[in-house]
Amino acid sequence: MEHFYIVTLVLTALILLAAFSSLIAFRFGAPLLLLFLIIGLLAGEDGLGLHFNNHSVAYTIGSLALAVILFDSGYHTPLQAFRQAAGPSITMATFGVLLTAGSFGLLAAWILNFSLLQGLLLGSIVASTDAAAVFFLLRIGGINIRDKVRSSLEVESGTNDPMAIFLTMAIAGMLSAGKDHAGFDIGVVRLFLEQMGLGLILGLLGGAAIVVIVKKIPIDRGLLPIIVLALSMVVFSYTGAIGGSGFLAVYVAGIYAGNRKIPGNASITRFQEGMTWLAQIIMFLVLGLLATPSQFIGILVPGVVLGLFLVFVSRPLATWLCLIPFDYTQQEKSFISWVGLRGAVSILLAIVPVLSGLKHAETYFNITFIVVMISLVLQGWTIKPMAKKLGLIIPPRIGAIDKVELDLPGAAHHELLSYRVVADSPVLRGERIPRWAMPSLVIRDGKSMRYQYAGRLRENDQVYLFIAPGYSRLLDRLFASKAPVEEDDSEFFGTFTLSPSRSAAELDAAYGPGLISDVEKQKSLAELMESRLNGRAEYADRVRLGHLILIVRDIDENGHISAVGLSMEAVAPRDNVPTFLSLTRLLQWLASLPKNVRKQWQG
Repeated sequence: MEHFYIVTLVLTALILLAAFSSLIAFRFGAPLLLLFLIIGLLAGEDGLGLHFNNHSVAYTIGSLALAVILFDSGYHTPLQAFRQAAGPSITMATFGVLLTAGSFGLLAAWILNFSLLQGLLLGSIVASTDAAAVFFLLRIGGINIRDKVRSSLEVESGTNDPMAIFLTMAIAGMLSAGKDHAGFDIGVVRLFLEQMGLGLILGLLGGAAIVVIVKKIPIDRGLLPIIVLALSMVVFSYTGAIGGSGFLAVYVAGIYAGNRKIPGNASITRFQEGMTWLAQIIMFLVLGLLATPSQFIGILVPGVVLGLFLVFVSRPLATWLCLIPFDYTQQEKSFISWVGLRGAVSILLAIVPVLSGLKHAETYFNITFIVVMISLVLQGWTIKPMAKKLGLIIPPRIGAIDKVELDLPGAAHHELLSYRVVADSPVLRGERIPRWAMPSLVIRDGKSMRYQYAGRLRENDQVYLFIAPGYSRLLDRLFASKAPVEEDDSEFFGTFTLSPSRSAAELDAAYGPGLISDVEKQKSLAELMESRLNGRAEYADRVRLGHLILIVRDIDENGHISAVGLSMEAVAPRDNVPTFLSLTRLLQWLASLPKNVRKQWQG
């Protein structure tokens, strides 16, 4: 009995230490998940001496934790973001994983003296980006980049795990069956279609079932988040039990449920955030405890070489080839390439060869651990500096907001928001609250009063307002502090500012002709941009017209473009090598190559 309490005390202390390590991460910009992993290593066999080598238990805990993380990732992914980034993200999550696994596997087979199939297994293990690491660094790390780029990274990290898991399981199964050569197998293709098809269908059905249950059955508010999480685990486990991809299913269920108006959404969100933090901590601690750093010494050199190859060659190559058809700038593709963090998913998959009893099983695990550490240190620590260096940090529209969303009982047709009045906010300077918002209560110096009797709002007042669903973003500007002053935002938004009501034909006449089709010439700049952006523009969105780039500088309270920036690029590409070029720019580079070679030859 004493042993039970001692084990509980040690594990609880590790969880608390990992949780408090967030203070270090936020202070010094360290990747928090790396700290979780290091704490597990320090507590393990080569550190404090905690002996844990149960790979089966570690895999079970890690899989459940990953399912919790993926459901939360999907739950917080707006449908608009998914639609906006679906093409490039799914391409990266499928072909990108294959390209990464292939290029990495070839080098691994050569360096480690593996067979090709063994090398491809290692490549599949490290082929997916880690959803927990990417979501944490982008959402909590204070990196304000264009919505399309952020959405692409988040959706990719949530959707590429099933592909990597499938490849790992399939290749491990082939090696277990005695096959030691790579080749086309129609059975593997059929299994892939079956797993992904079932994962997608059951994910949609599971998400719909969660919404129906939450809406139709009266559930106590304290139990509601627990029931939602439990239902998501039912979707995950049932899909996996009948041969589908449970990880894809739980992610899709999260997207479906998160984009429906359901009661208790605020409490569900808060509970999910807490459970996701706990899942990340437990998963990284367990995987850290499972590792034995003293075994890394013998394979440190090949592990470092493979880690650097993944960061600087394999991931960039896959990113470039997958994103050639899509409209991203070179800087954005470079950033997407750099945010290819490997994490707990790769270490979790590295347990599969051990559970399958494969030859070199420990080598797979240890090499993967080294690769993950290199990725988290090198990429995780430099994501924000890299975004700044590439000029992708978006000048903020508004400053900080102190806002809380409160739940209303039943199927209410209003939302209840609470804002703290902060310094320099427009509402503090006398800006009026719109008529469609219904302020009801003000708390000032610990005393509550009706809004009508509060007089002019003061700093630190807490204001409670009822509004119609979907209007909260319009109020944010009223209660936000001033945005940090940018000395010059022309580098991001372009040198010129245009009126969105200006005719597209005028732009074509001034900078063309031939930039804009005859049909689009009849539109205003705002209408042209919104049509190119699938009917909805977001702050900092970009539309390319030949050598011109139109940029959304601002959005009005109705969601329409209110200011347009204009940036001009040279018609001829200035690149000496075709690094991260789009298809158009690549063709231009190839066309100019004979001329450049001829000039150099003549010179």
